[in-house]
Amino acid sequence: MKKIISTLKAPQPIGPYSQAVLMGNTLYTSGQIALNPETAELVIDSIEEETTQVMENLKAVLEAADMSFENIIKVSIFISDMNSFAAINAIYGQYFDEATAPARETVEVANLPKFVNVEISAIAVK
Repeated sequence: MKKIISTLKAPQPIGPYSQAVLMGNTLYTSGQIALNPETAELVIDSIEEETTQVMENLKAVLEAADMSFENIIKVSIFISDMNSFAAINAIYGQYFDEATAPARETVEVANLPKFVNVEISAIAVK
């Protein structure tokens, strides 16, 4: 049965979608961008701060589903400039144990919501 996951500790959806959907033991998160959930302002002073906010938003959604980064099996990263990959990867890597890191793809795209620089979504399993 499909269960909608929602938390005030992550940005509220800006369209007709849910923060995440739990189907059985599998969680599908929507893409997270660097919106501060308390102020609804973008955190885009640096790519490092932006990526940290994205990862913290993803963490909040995972926690709302009683999961953590250890439950993630697949990540999709969308970035506006592949030249930012190393900086994004350095922050991203702080949230995972390299030996058990999930599968992942990183794709450069023309534009992202609100013209941010990075968006990350994940699939996690209990």
